[in-house]
Amino acid sequence: MTNSPVHIDVLCVGHASYDLVFSVDHHPAEDEKIVAGGFVSCGGGPAANAAVTVAKLGFKSAFSGYLGQDLYGEKHYQELVGLGVNADLISRGTSPTPLSTVLVKPDGKRALINYKGDTRALASGTIDFSSIMPKAVLFDGHEPFLSLSLLERAQKEGIATILDAGSVHSGTLALMEKVDYLVCSEKFACQLTGDEETALTRLAEVSPTVVITLGERGLIWQRGSERGALSAFPVNAIDTTGAGDAFHGAFAAAVSSRINWLDSLRYASAAGALCCTKIGARSGLPSKEELLALLGT
Repeated sequence: MTNSPVHIDVLCVGHASYDLVFSVDHHPAEDEKIVAGGFVSCGGGPAANAAVTVAKLGFKSAFSGYLGQDLYGEKHYQELVGLGVNADLISRGTSPTPLSTVLVKPDGKRALINYKGDTRALASGTIDFSSIMPKAVLFDGHEPFLSLSLLERAQKEGIATILDAGSVHSGTLALMEKVDYLVCSEKFACQLTGDEETALTRLAEVSPTVVITLGERGLIWQRGSERGALSAFPVNAIDTTGAGDAFHGAFAAAVSSRINWLDSLRYASAAGALCCTKIGARSGLPSKEELLALLGT
């Protein structure tokens, strides 16, 4: 990356993997061999998928995280570049690129196996962010050391920060009370308190804006003293893989362009819904035209 400023809408920091997605009619039982009816291979990972979502929606995005110098890392790197994502902030190394195998059933529900080998979170000084000038930063918690140092700078410069809190782990716990927008899954909420309503109340005590996504049940939110809910867009869901990533990417893009609050939620919800209509997270991430068509604009 050059020393001249690079202006983008959303910088996505966190996990990148490579996904092998198999369509199956049921989950295999013990010692059972089954045949997949379909197969898709593509890049994946919450922050990487979010960065692609931002780019496909017509915004400027960058991804920062780790990819190995192996076959899967190179394929993912080239895929990001080809989709218009700024890849200058990616660290490449000899540890393996995280690999995910995803089994998708006819009802769209999935099972996922992730392999990271000896790949560890990057140290805080691994990547130089000084030249990147984002309007918003989206974290997924999987690169906590990079994220905490970048978060400090974002707070000083008034850059909006968003956390994709998919599950409770050290990274999401370290960031959840420091970001402007805490956008978490039903899984995260239930892991914390047992139910989403209690989680919303408690999380609103530590974050100025909280959104809890509930899949086909839509979402609930609290912003200061205001609280509300939004229904999900009705779609024919065939694979829910990546729906949360699409939601977070679209939400971050909306935040970066200062779209009003309720329209931001509808925009992100539409992106998440559209992702469920295709097999594979990356192939399901919507284009600007598809999203606007669903929104009726």
